[in-house]
Amino acid sequence: MKTPTPLPALPKSAGAPAGAPARLGWLDALRGIAALVVALHHFNVLRMLPFGAAVRQNFDLGLFGVMLFFIVSGYIVPASLERRGDVRAFWIGRIFRIHPALVVALAVSVMMVPAGDFSVSLLQTGDDLASLVANGLLLQDLLGVVNGMNVTWTLCYEMVFYFFVTALFTRGLHRHSTTIAVVFAGAAVAVGTSVGSGLLVAELGSVRLLLLIVTPVVLIGFWGVLSGNRKATGAGALLLGGLGLVLIALNGRAVPFETLTIFATMFAGTAVYRAQHGGIRRVPALLGCAFVIVAGVLVGWLYNRDGVQVHTWTSGWKAWSASYLAAWALFGLGFLLRGRRFPKVLTWLGTISFSLYLLHFPLMRAVGPLVGVPPMPSSTPGKIAWTAVFLTVLLAASHLMYRLVELPAQRLGRRVQQAADRRRPAASAGAAAAGPGALVPGGLVPRQPGGADREPARAPGGTAASRS
Repeated sequence: MKTPTPLPALPKSAGAPAGAPARLGWLDALRGIAALVVALHHFNVLRMLPFGAAVRQNFDLGLFGVMLFFIVSGYIVPASLERRGDVRAFWIGRIFRIHPALVVALAVSVMMVPAGDFSVSLLQTGDDLASLVANGLLLQDLLGVVNGMNVTWTLCYEMVFYFFVTALFTRGLHRHSTTIAVVFAGAAVAVGTSVGSGLLVAELGSVRLLLLIVTPVVLIGFWGVLSGNRKATGAGALLLGGLGLVLIALNGRAVPFETLTIFATMFAGTAVYRAQHGGIRRVPALLGCAFVIVAGVLVGWLYNRDGVQVHTWTSGWKAWSASYLAAWALFGLGFLLRGRRFPKVLTWLGTISFSLYLLHFPLMRAVGPLVGVPPMPSSTPGKIAWTAVFLTVLLAASHLMYRLVELPAQRLGRRVQQAADRRRPAASAGAAAAGPGALVPGGLVPRQPGGADREPARAPGGTAASRS
């Protein structure tokens, strides 16, 4: 068997704070742009422009931001797992990267959003226990439960992507990103809208019953991947991956072509990374990514019409297809310019993008009434002033949350990981003697020059735009 090329450690970008994760400036810039576009989408900035209505009919800022985030996540998240070579470390990092910020954002938003505003619905669904459990698992959008915050639907797809990535890694199948991306894209074109949504809930007749089945499966899976035991890790990863596949196939909320396109997009992003670093051949990877892009544009034309666009929150097939293509185009431009230094304001936006993503909608709903919005200002100076107030508050709050919540949580995660390693070294850690690039039961043995192997921070989950 050919030994796969090891994934290189990421360079630490200039100006990164001491102890902060390593960064790639171009990825931060893309995350920053995507997060800002999502915020402006929900701010309805197009309504303030004289040509905004025409743009909205042919381009969807929210979908553009969603897909750009998913491409970036697909590009870098699997690489962080494979550089570590440690499934437990990967999952501890993910949990402390996402959950603390999410919990704080939800708590602040519940207190901040005016009564009756259902953009934050965690305790407003009529079944608080189901809401808390499903949102805590970050699977609510695939379990028939209302999202605790309207922007968190994308975190479900990120979570299932982590399930898939972990299962593939432990089975030694992680290098087949191109094939997997093509299969998902082909399925999106073939299935379209022919499969219904929420089939498991309909069959069982109860969201709670589905939760009673899914929750133990997730907990057992997490016990396995966090155990440090090789066999338990493999079994847990396989359990989570299988659960993710069942949920997206039978109980998704979104129309099937959208769900399948999301996963095709993320795995295509992974294929770009592997081809760039010699893990797979470049020509097949390029052809596979081209197929994914064409399929992503094609499903819009084929299916995003005749009322279906109501479910994708877009105005029609042109808006879907143009936005999807534009997300790939911007990613491609960033990739071509990856060796250049990007403006600090964009890389800074990238560092706070997760907080910006979580906070922008509740802040807009909370700040608006304080300054008399709605109604929307009718004059140009009034629109400019309202936009400036919103962005100033949003960026300041996001920066504070990043410094006060995200960074401390990530440091705590590293301490938890170190404590877990002292108590029970991860199974793959002992494989380092095999040398960099060797294939081990847990995956690749990563290179760790200077002992540093740090993961770049990402948005939600490097994630994406809300569905409101």
